Amino acid sequence: MTLVPAPPTRIQLCGPTVVERDGERLDGRLPGRQGRLLFAYLVLNRHRLTSRDELAGAIWPQQLPTAAEAGLNALISKLRKILGAGIINGRAALRLQLGEDVRVDVEAAVEAAHRAESQVALGHWTRAWGPSLTAVFVAEREFLPGEDAVWIGEQRQHLADIRLRALEAYAVAALGIGSTELPAAVRAGRQLVSLAPLRESGYQVLMRALASQGNVAEALHVHARLREILRDELGISPCAATQAVYDQLLKA
Repeated sequence: MTLVPAPPTRIQLCGPTVVERDGERLDGRLPGRQGRLLFAYLVLNRHRLTSRDELAGAIWPQQLPTAAEAGLNALISKLRKILGAGIINGRAALRLQLGEDVRVDVEAAVEAAHRAESQVALGHWTRAWGPSLTAVFVAEREFLPGEDAVWIGEQRQHLADIRLRALEAYAVAALGIGSTELPAAVRAGRQLVSLAPLRESGYQVLMRALASQGNVAEALHVHARLREILRDELGISPCAATQAVYDQLLKA
């Protein structure tokens, strides 16, 4: 008889919180908003021991309640029951032990963006296409929506950077594939310049994608818009790489 391996633990922190372990959904049993914050913080910092004071600050970032220690103890106790024995290790300092097969969406996005960029650097467009989209789909969802804390803001900023990197890798990959993927390259390029109007690499890929569609005049207009933005915002001209794309457009 062949034993079917248990499905990997899956955790989603961007968008609605999802916790799936051994094929069972556990997110509905998390002890309220504070329990969700505690779990998310332990997940993100599970590769080190985390003090109780640090955990309390993550749950109550504005001001600790009078009975913060008792409240934290109650939340930890409830999490231990929900997650099972041996998952939360430690007493004075805690660490989450989820095993090697755990898949956390935030970490998956970082890994996928790095993999996409590596494949783009090698010119493997089709191999970059899939992981770049994976990273974009995760990073464009809000991390712990509705919550506000310094550590949450830092994570959102990190994901915003991952989104830009992945979106650029996707645009370059789609441009490299060409043919039916050219419209996708243009859409991704437009989204890049909208999200990061001072990021010249986004304009570069948009100009190249438009030119590949035969829309050279529109690509030149994109360059003119970038030049105007850089002049008004920073008092500088486009970089050499952007100028090289512009020169190629003029030759076309």
